[in-house]
Amino acid sequence: MQSLSAYLADAPDRQALDALSGTTLLVFGANWCGHCQAAQAALQEVCHGRPDIRLIQTEDGKGRPLGRSYSVKLWPTVIVLSNGREVARVVRPTTASQLESALATAGVSP
Repeated sequence: MQSLSAYLADAPDRQALDALSGTTLLVFGANWCGHCQAAQAALQEVCHGRPDIRLIQTEDGKGRPLGRSYSVKLWPTVIVLSNGREVARVVRPTTASQLESALATAGVSP
């Protein structure tokens, strides 16, 4: 799992994400974004000690095709992928329970 609070400038390829197995939290945001920074505590709580959940935080913005391919409009947007397919999303999460509810949609229990 990558370090929380670091949005990677090098976005993964959409085809690679579509081919992933298991559960992935795909987070779109920016390191300077206040909403993104505020969501880090909830992400930390949900992901801590959970090797069954892959976390990918990718920098989004103008000219970044990955976010557009998922129709991301606000940051942070957390997309829950199950075997590469979107099953839930949470926009601007502030609590771990919001993320846990989205994970439950993917069949992942707390």
